[in-house]
Amino acid sequence: MNITAPLIPTTLWLSLFPLTYVIHFAEEYWGGEGYSAYLYRLRGVHLSPVRFVAFQAFGFVLFVAAGVISRQLKFPEFMIVILGALVLCNGITHTITALWDGGYGPGLLSSMLLWIPLGGLTLVLMFGRISHSRLALATLIGFAINGLVALVAMRGGRLV
Repeated sequence: MNITAPLIPTTLWLSLFPLTYVIHFAEEYWGGEGYSAYLYRLRGVHLSPVRFVAFQAFGFVLFVAAGVISRQLKFPEFMIVILGALVLCNGITHTITALWDGGYGPGLLSSMLLWIPLGGLTLVLMFGRISHSRLALATLIGFAINGLVALVAMRGGRLV
């Protein structure tokens, strides 16, 4: 048996990201005071609930499109690593922010129970399935996307 044989079919693996995204979004929206209020209390950033939901809906569409396009253009493993790094980084960010704030923040439970394990497991399982340089590049892209999302959030959802 090939040691790099897929343990999880790529289509199923790609499907885990939008599925967990919905769960994470639901916790951010309904958890605690809600992410918009949390962001305002913590950072003084006004991100209206309507704008937050709009961006989350757009994010969901991007997660689904990433899976579909990467399958069609034959780079699903690379996309799996990008998405794995993205959710891992987001989960770690939520956890660090909660520790810094000294309490629960919307999205913390799904980060700790879903996104950190999914992201970490993804990076571990993809090791050896794609080259080390592609793994590193995809990981950096995932981290950079998370940084871009955080920057937009800190600007109240404004791109410019």
